[in-house]
Amino acid sequence: MTVAQQTPTLPARATPPKTNRWSGFAHILGARMKELKREPEVIFWVFVFPLLLALGLGIAFRNKPADTSSVAIIAGPGAQQAQGLLQSGSQKSAIHTTLLTRGQAMQDLRLGKYDMVIEPDGKGGYQYHYDPARPESVLAHTMVNDALQSAAGRKDPIATSVVTSSEPGSRYIDFLIPGLLGMNLMNSGMWGIGFALVEMRQRKLLKRFVATPMRRSDFLLALTASRLILMVVEIGLLLVFGITVFHMIVLGSWFTIMLIGAIGSVTFGAIGLLTASRAQKIESVSGLINVVMMPMWIFSGVFFSYERFPAVFHPFIRALPLTALNDALRATILQGQPLAAQGWRLLVLLLWGGISFILALRWFRWT
Repeated sequence: MTVAQQTPTLPARATPPKTNRWSGFAHILGARMKELKREPEVIFWVFVFPLLLALGLGIAFRNKPADTSSVAIIAGPGAQQAQGLLQSGSQKSAIHTTLLTRGQAMQDLRLGKYDMVIEPDGKGGYQYHYDPARPESVLAHTMVNDALQSAAGRKDPIATSVVTSSEPGSRYIDFLIPGLLGMNLMNSGMWGIGFALVEMRQRKLLKRFVATPMRRSDFLLALTASRLILMVVEIGLLLVFGITVFHMIVLGSWFTIMLIGAIGSVTFGAIGLLTASRAQKIESVSGLINVVMMPMWIFSGVFFSYERFPAVFHPFIRALPLTALNDALRATILQGQPLAAQGWRLLVLLLWGGISFILALRWFRWT
């Protein structure tokens, strides 16, 4: 028997089945969507909480009639005449008067119960007591003086007229909702990805992906893309809520709004990946995310315009990704600007998102 005959024939090695290039991406994306069923609190913070916030702030800062100025008149000669002039003038519905003794009137003014005090001098003149540091006191002084002077026969040298405007678009709620959209996309993008990534690292789930043929870029892209699906619901739900409850008018294209929201969502998802690329503990990534988001909460014009800050800071504020997102959403929703007019703002978002994703891809660790 020859040596060849003595050597057993080994079975041919099985060829591993070919897998689709994006199969890992699809499975991770599907897993992220299924996790929502296990975490119902995510539904509240992503979808319900922004609606409650918009409802509360919209009611608190709704357009309402001007407040009535409370004015105390010191009893004495001329007090009844002053009260009659104020109650019969053009400002009678905005001025509420009360006759008091001098001591009581001055004490109530000091305690803020009245906006100003009128003291007749008994000769047809009046002395005003008001606090220039209180806006309502300054307003009361202006209204009372105009009413008394007009009642005495003063005529304005220039004829003027007043046209009030309270159309949708100029209200606080119209300014607020685009800011809430941007803030919500930032919060869900950074917390939804950064927190989940570190949690998977803590539970040793990321180690299992090392042995798989899935690329690191596919894994990170799947986490980022998972925010796009939620983004559509976030934007649509909050805008429909504003239109239904507060009669908000959307002047821009819904497609443009969704596209801007998608770019913003991916941008903050990439920043969330970067903050969590090396973090080992939930406490660490929570601190990093708060450090990144805190300046944008304050400066990026979510609840009030960043124009209130000194002009020297405006270039740096406009370079923040949340500022660019909020400005783009407001310009589209409130002014109807097309996508072509958002070039600079979209460039800021793309730069933040692209650079963050590249750095996250380079620094990311499975363990």
